Amino acid sequence: LTAVPLVIVPSCMAFSSSLTGKKPTFLKMSSTAEAPAVPEAPETAQKSLRLGIFGGGTVGGGIVEIIQQKAKYFNELTTQNIDVRKICVRDASKPRDFTVPSTTQIVTNYDDILNDDEIDVVVEVMGGTTDAKDIVFSALRKGKDVVTANKALIAAYLPKIEAILEEVNSDGSRVEFRYEAAVCGGIPVIRSLQSDFVGDEVSMISGIINGCTNFMLTAMDRDGKSYDEALAEASELGYAEADPTLDVG
Repeated sequence: LTAVPLVIVPSCMAFSSSLTGKKPTFLKMSSTAEAPAVPEAPETAQKSLRLGIFGGGTVGGGIVEIIQQKAKYFNELTTQNIDVRKICVRDASKPRDFTVPSTTQIVTNYDDILNDDEIDVVVEVMGGTTDAKDIVFSALRKGKDVVTANKALIAAYLPKIEAILEEVNSDGSRVEFRYEAAVCGGIPVIRSLQSDFVGDEVSMISGIINGCTNFMLTAMDRDGKSYDEALAEASELGYAEADPTLDVG
């Protein structure tokens, strides 16, 4: 096998990065809170893939918008309707900068999603490594697939997550954990390495593969902004983590 250096230089504006802007302080999990009534989704002969999203900020809202904009394409691609059933946020009364679908319920209690047997996939874009870890661990143990854009969580807990997956799938189940969105601004690097380079030995990946860093360098080079100005803009637009050191050290 030939060693193949792989050089990747992604766009600084790629969507679905793990940069979630301000990290919300979510309400703690509680099994005693009564969930409000869920609006009924339109009946359909096709199967629906039901999502519960943790985080309604820049990334969470962007996910909802893309699902709405490309609903027909996703339906043709998967023969399923992607149905965002619930979005868990810190403050349900806060105005959103995206259109919430009529069949989507805004909740503040983690268990409203975790204990909902109808939800197939949990999308974690709230950030951090405390509550997010508990949510991901719990969702996997409940047999729900998990998608995350949280690179800090993956860096800290991937071995434990893999151990949970091995445990829950020991009976033949196929619970999955996907984290493509946490790397390289959502550019499909991980999937490419797993499927397209299986015949090669990749010895190095070189490039600026952090969306926030790319955004800042572009702002400094093209727009003449200072480091602090570029970082402040990245934070305001949601490209930087709530703790910017997770992006720029």
